[in-house]
Amino acid sequence: MSTTTMTASSNRTGSMTSEERKVIFASSLGTVFEWYDFYIYGTLGAYLAKYFFSAVPPNVGFIFALLTFAAGFAVRPFGALIFGRLGDLVGRKYTFLITMGLMGVGTFFIGLLPGYDTWGIAAPIVLIGLRLIQGLALGGEYGGAAIYVAEHAPKNKRGYYTSWIQTTATLGLFMALLLILGIRTWMGDAAFGDWGWRIPFLLSGILLVVSLWIRLSLAESPIFAKMKAEGATSKKPLSEAFGTWSNAKIALAALFGATAGEAVVWYGGQFYALFFLTQTLKVSAVTAWIMIVIALALGTPFFIFFGWLSDKIGRKPIILAGFLLAALTYFPLFQGITHFANPKLEAALARSPVTVIADPAQCSFQFKATGTEKFTTGCDVAKSTLVNLSVNYQNQAAPAGTAASVKVGDQTLASSSPDFAKALTTAIKSHGYPAAADPNDINYPMTVLLLWILVIYVTMVYAPIAAWLVELFPSRIRYSGLSLPYHIGNGWFGGFLPATVFAIVAATGNIYSGLWYPIIVALMSLVIGFLFLPETKDVDITK
Repeated sequence: MSTTTMTASSNRTGSMTSEERKVIFASSLGTVFEWYDFYIYGTLGAYLAKYFFSAVPPNVGFIFALLTFAAGFAVRPFGALIFGRLGDLVGRKYTFLITMGLMGVGTFFIGLLPGYDTWGIAAPIVLIGLRLIQGLALGGEYGGAAIYVAEHAPKNKRGYYTSWIQTTATLGLFMALLLILGIRTWMGDAAFGDWGWRIPFLLSGILLVVSLWIRLSLAESPIFAKMKAEGATSKKPLSEAFGTWSNAKIALAALFGATAGEAVVWYGGQFYALFFLTQTLKVSAVTAWIMIVIALALGTPFFIFFGWLSDKIGRKPIILAGFLLAALTYFPLFQGITHFANPKLEAALARSPVTVIADPAQCSFQFKATGTEKFTTGCDVAKSTLVNLSVNYQNQAAPAGTAASVKVGDQTLASSSPDFAKALTTAIKSHGYPAAADPNDINYPMTVLLLWILVIYVTMVYAPIAAWLVELFPSRIRYSGLSLPYHIGNGWFGGFLPATVFAIVAATGNIYSGLWYPIIVALMSLVIGFLFLPETKDVDITK
């Protein structure tokens, strides 16, 4: 396709051409596989802990495995800087070919990597290195794919075209959960735990070859090709994007007024919902996966719908409406999930009040940024034990220096007593708190319905955001300008959501209080986005 013909496509209206279908398919397919690569690590963290961190106790090994997963989130903004600059210097196509290659190779080699028993300390070191490569690559992939599609799209269909990219994170999670569940069911738990967990990683090699083959046949973005032909590309994209206030303020507004709120709604509606089901409500992992997969399958078409709708009424009203709905309804939705997924827990929370009596100075805010932090005072042990048992409790201040104690009904347990955590667990269970959700008590249709509503909020805030971000930044610095706020928002605001929620719950004593984190961030983005971000659906992105 010639540069002239390609350039015309970004300004025309009309139906989708075969070339545009190929662009969307190739960009979306590659990004699905990259998200799949990223998510299988998180889903299989327990197996990775067993094989790569076997030199430490199992609970510590699992923490290290999660820490390694978190490292991928932490480095995403750095990947955005590296590959954003490269994308503005050499082109969109070649940059996201590099990111896809790095992601696929990193995942494939995790499947081949010998464990600690074979390689010793080298095994976890190499694993961490591969996770860092994955995180860096993901920091460059999304921006490249979104920009590439948007710069090929007709001016009145950028929201619709880029919404296909927005389905990829959800489809990647869907694909990872479904494949792992299928392989585990087919092989049985014993064989899967022995070696079958490696299969999802190794399959990424096939996905990588297919994705690269398809993407190699694509031409460069028409807008970038035109800029390059005219010598109008930026020589210092990072300095131009973030070193001048006129551009930097757009990035800041995009971060705090769009991507931060989108991230917490996205992680709240998918990852935290899964975490809440398995960790708080004690629903079995397989059952929770199935319900999440069904909700995702039912909700995914709405990415396309809201992308299409954003071309009609604008990006801004749909995204801001998603922030507002999430902020207004998160509490009743999660309370409803408790009611339908674990009614015995709901009943226990109502009839068996628990009180933590402690010197406030001995109670920490248990934010586990890395997963390795230790909180060992009597108050901290009591609160973390209660949170892990999904127990609501009240806080009662005690005189300075008083040892912490917990009152359960008419029973009082002192933190100085032997096996305090074990004794507290026994007392809690004796007061009717279930050790796990009873499968016969779960109202599956209603639980899936509420999970689906959470996914709908995800589609509202996520479907139009690629087009919105592309349209906010000038073409010469678009890759750099878009990628950094997107990945700070998603990598940090979203990535730290589980740790922040746990810390808030432990501090307040209410299993729902952690929802204040996504609610406050969503409201922040609602206000900042409304005041400082413009509607962009009709802007000329060739400039």
